[in-house]
Amino acid sequence: MDTTIFLVRHGETVDNARQIMQGQTQGCLNEKGREQAAQVAGRLAGEQIDAVVASDLNRAIQTAEIIAAPHHLSVSTTPLLRERDWGGFTGRFIPDLKGEVWPDDIESEETLLLRARAFLLYITTTYPGKRVVAVGHGIVNKAILAVYAKCSMREVHRMMNAEVRILTASAENTASAAVAASLASARPMASAAEGTSATTAAGSASAE
Repeated sequence: MDTTIFLVRHGETVDNARQIMQGQTQGCLNEKGREQAAQVAGRLAGEQIDAVVASDLNRAIQTAEIIAAPHHLSVSTTPLLRERDWGGFTGRFIPDLKGEVWPDDIESEETLLLRARAFLLYITTTYPGKRVVAVGHGIVNKAILAVYAKCSMREVHRMMNAEVRILTASAENTASAAVAASLASARPMASAAEGTSATTAAGSASAE
């Protein structure tokens, strides 16, 4: 049975606003981020939601709890939804990273994509036929969308803070890596608000 996934990026954080590379640090929503999460909660309040799952990082949990409240649901967490590990870039001011050689301890794209596929398999096997909100982060969400659409991460438009995209997937398709979907079928909902980010010269590092 198909699982409907409301894939959400967390609301804006203190470090998003400061253009600090967060990676797998906990992070904390700022006032704008809490407002963004509340707007998503309002838009999803009329939807049937069976479960809410989040990354085990604080900024995603905070966002998920706000979204879950109207449905009287608790939030489950999984490390599969953690943001990409930015290694030695973590905690750095993003504009300063322009042109720098990437450290060897950054999580590889291959490992990230394997984790994204594992997440989709986890969701579709744990919640078959259910409608699930999943709150993650900018880069891991991009990897999930790439696996879903069977395309490269570079072809996926980045998600803004508190943006929602809707995916429909099954365990059978995920397990065989044969998800019958195009990127266009990941239907976007309007973002609650614009987020902030900056990129490295390599074109993919951001304050997620």
